[in-house]
Amino acid sequence: MSQPKKPEPSANTPRDHASPVGPGKTPGRAVRALLAAIVVLGTEALIGGQQSSSTPREDSVSPPAVAAVSPGAQPRAQEMLVSPDDLVEVSILDVPQMSRVYRVSPGGEIVLPLLAQPIAAVGLTPVQLSHVIAEKLREAGLVSNPYVTVEVKESRMHSVTVGGAVKRAQIYPLFGGTTLLDVLSQAGGLGDEAGNTATISRGAVALRALGSAGGPVDAALGAPPQVITVDLKRLLETGDPALNVDIYPGDRVMVQRAGIVYVVGAVNRVGGFPLKDDQEQMTVLKGIALAQDLKPTAIREKAVIIRKRPGAPEGREEIPVDLKKILAGRAPDAAMQPNDILFVPDSTGKKALRRAAEVAVQISTGLILWRR
Repeated sequence: MSQPKKPEPSANTPRDHASPVGPGKTPGRAVRALLAAIVVLGTEALIGGQQSSSTPREDSVSPPAVAAVSPGAQPRAQEMLVSPDDLVEVSILDVPQMSRVYRVSPGGEIVLPLLAQPIAAVGLTPVQLSHVIAEKLREAGLVSNPYVTVEVKESRMHSVTVGGAVKRAQIYPLFGGTTLLDVLSQAGGLGDEAGNTATISRGAVALRALGSAGGPVDAALGAPPQVITVDLKRLLETGDPALNVDIYPGDRVMVQRAGIVYVVGAVNRVGGFPLKDDQEQMTVLKGIALAQDLKPTAIREKAVIIRKRPGAPEGREEIPVDLKKILAGRAPDAAMQPNDILFVPDSTGKKALRRAAEVAVQISTGLILWRR
């Protein structure tokens, strides 16, 4: 006997997931999907909880801190300090009435509106001063959570003086550390009369910076040297970084002038001639060569070297020089010192005779041309 055929499920016939699950039955696809969704949601909740614990919420971000440096903290080696007569710009967030440029008094204080007492500013860095101002505003009850910034706009103390044999000797603003070559470059380079030596007089900022940085110290005083000497010739030729010393605000850089000798009188080129090298030995013959030789009317036996001498009459002495013997090799070449003047007298009679000879030559030339 044939078994009756099971009817095909229709669209209206309930599926397996609509029927209860009995013992030994396998759950339907809907139940499996539900379990998978629960697993996914649980994983996302776990990940979201970890991220929220490590990332702060947007509404919980605190306002920026005023300053992390206390007024008594020591500044870094090249950090700028506020000085008397400085112009400082104080900006207070959301308080435009007090945000302006203030002049530090000669006593080292600034006066802010609505504050009963002036604020001591000298010796503090801009960050430290901003911290002090914020504390004063908070203590006075003017601003509950002040955000203050301070910037030095102009400073007379934060500068370096460059003088001596440079092309543009003046005072240059300097708010941080720089080097000797950079300072000389700002001054337009060395002048024509520059020697091979530069002296650097250290200011308070340099002494403090070098002392805290463990720089070279004076063996006698146990402190950084207040004056140092640099060989410019060696620095420019070799570029030795040890000679390119650091320059700080308040330092004074002086480029020494090379010695100059002067040659005047009966020479073809009168003037002063600088010694390019501090160790260069100038002599009479070298001076005459720089002056492009003697004139024909020069009295060679009567030349003199005029030299400054404090103990001599009129503060100078005259040293006779016989150029005729020196040029003939019968006398040693006389040495000259910086600022010496070599004077070669001129013969009036010789000048008149020479002038007459020149006129005679011109007349003779004219007659010859006329006859032709």
